[in-house]
Amino acid sequence: MTKIIALRTRLFLMLFAGLVLTACTDAAPKNGGDILVLGDSVMAWNGSDDQSIGDVIGKVLNRQVVDKSVPGAKFSNDSPLFSAIGFDIRQQYPGGRWNWVVMDGGANDLGFNDCKCGACTPVVDRLIAPDAHSGDIPTFIEGLRRTGAQVLWMGYYAGNGKGSFEGCRDDLVLMERRIARYAAHTSGVTFLDAENVIDRTDPTMFASDNTHPSAKASNLIGTYLAKAISARDNRSH
Repeated sequence: MTKIIALRTRLFLMLFAGLVLTACTDAAPKNGGDILVLGDSVMAWNGSDDQSIGDVIGKVLNRQVVDKSVPGAKFSNDSPLFSAIGFDIRQQYPGGRWNWVVMDGGANDLGFNDCKCGACTPVVDRLIAPDAHSGDIPTFIEGLRRTGAQVLWMGYYAGNGKGSFEGCRDDLVLMERRIARYAAHTSGVTFLDAENVIDRTDPTMFASDNTHPSAKASNLIGTYLAKAISARDNRSH
């Protein structure tokens, strides 16, 4: 019971932080731009110090990055009110044409749902079905691809065992395995796992809440994603 109360408290604080930060996200050019970042608090963390994952991508590539990620955002939010202010990752998309869309999502769909990081397979199935080709995530990505954007999906890193979303681990792994399968068979879509560059046994990788990335971790992840973009892009830098 104590863990459940702590999780709910942390989720509330994340939502509150997201409400504050939605007013501070980058303004998107009306016709689009170069690189667009969508997502939740993992993507947005350290942004107040210009050290978020999106910030790092921009610095490494010396390219324009517009970051619309919001702490507390679900990928698919049933609340019209919360969706309208960025708590639905799909609704963070401002329209226009972008060269790249970098995104994450899904953890809050499990943590904020009635299953509370328990038996959440039905939630995963709604996001991306067992066939790995249908569901909210593939539908949204296909819409982005029709605009001409390349899409890079960032998988979550494994926690250190002390964070709020540890109970979600099995369902997040299931979800991301499906996304990886989808990406492997879909032109212009790349799946990269942040876990490849984050050592869960290193305490310096985590913020004080033991859930979000430290500035060091955001730098590692952002650099990892930036290099992948550069490798897949025909542009010279």
